[in-house]
Amino acid sequence: MGKSQARLIKLVNKDTKEVYWTSKNKKLVTRKIELSKFSKKLKKHVVFKEAKK
Repeated sequence: MGKSQARLIKLVNKDTKEVYWTSKNKKLVTRKIELSKFSKKLKKHVVFKEAKK
């Protein structure tokens, strides 16, 4: 596993099961991330939460 893959995290919307992939600095951010992203299915911004890969 390369360095870039080690930081890769999966963000999931529980309603639509849509997935966003992003990275985070695990040394500085120890909590799970929640981001507001655009949902293509709902056509509005919704909360995406960090999930297991």
